[in-house]
Amino acid sequence: MRIRFLLFFLFSISFFSQAQLSDLARLDFTFIPNKGSDVEYTRSRFLINYPIKLKKEGEYVLLGIDYSNVHLRFKSDELPFERSLLNDFKLLDFTIGYTKPLNNGWRLGVRFQPGISTNLTAKNLNSNDLVFSGDVVFIKKFENDFDKPSRLIVGLSYSQNRGYVFPLPFISYYKKFRPDWSYNLGIPKTNLQYHLSDKHRFKLFGQLDGFTSNIQNGALVNGTDTAEIINMSLINGGLQYEYHFTNHLQLDLRAAYNFSLNNKLKDGSNNTLFTIDNDSRSYFRAVLRFKI
Repeated sequence: MRIRFLLFFLFSISFFSQAQLSDLARLDFTFIPNKGSDVEYTRSRFLINYPIKLKKEGEYVLLGIDYSNVHLRFKSDELPFERSLLNDFKLLDFTIGYTKPLNNGWRLGVRFQPGISTNLTAKNLNSNDLVFSGDVVFIKKFENDFDKPSRLIVGLSYSQNRGYVFPLPFISYYKKFRPDWSYNLGIPKTNLQYHLSDKHRFKLFGQLDGFTSNIQNGALVNGTDTAEIINMSLINGGLQYEYHFTNHLQLDLRAAYNFSLNNKLKDGSNNTLFTIDNDSRSYFRAVLRFKI
């Protein structure tokens, strides 16, 4: 199991993708049914970015907002905590990004996202609700062969409100090796894409997903311990269908199988107090995006 997890992690997970670097606006809905588990997961997300061109050629500042509402619906009445405290979570990030061309065809991209991640059961925000994310990437496009374009991205990504709260390396090599086929190899994203036409595409993908949030005032677990953090992390893979309305507007529909899914309540020192049973293998997601 550990070997399978490691291979899948290195070869086919995706959390911070190139699409997130280029999206100007996005509506995102994720649903994990509670079949075989104690909890149903629903996430609604809205993102908007506004690029501002600077005086120097190719330099831009990016300002934006990324908001999510995560709703958990618990099936069991016998869970050892107050379920109403863990029903709804708000995640809000303010984006400040910067990009500029470098020497030899490289481009630098930097993004900083201060924000909050909380269940908002108290009247006011506190320091534990505050989170931050950051990304630094270097991008190079290779256009020696017009029919077979390729792109290399290397960098580092970190976020306190995703399911995996540690820095993730970003190494991505994209290539269109035939007129109707392309692939993306690297960490943390790998996929294989079939271009049926200019409007219709299919993709085999893998990804990381989840969230981490503060629990205001804590939640009593088993009558003795106080949970201050909720963490949900998953690894899945599946099929994605893309419909391109225009070169900039597209709809993504995803259906995936969850290889790993964990819901944990933790104390302030990040020690696990309770693991919520979740054996659901189904994952569905719909994304409408407007991109550069």
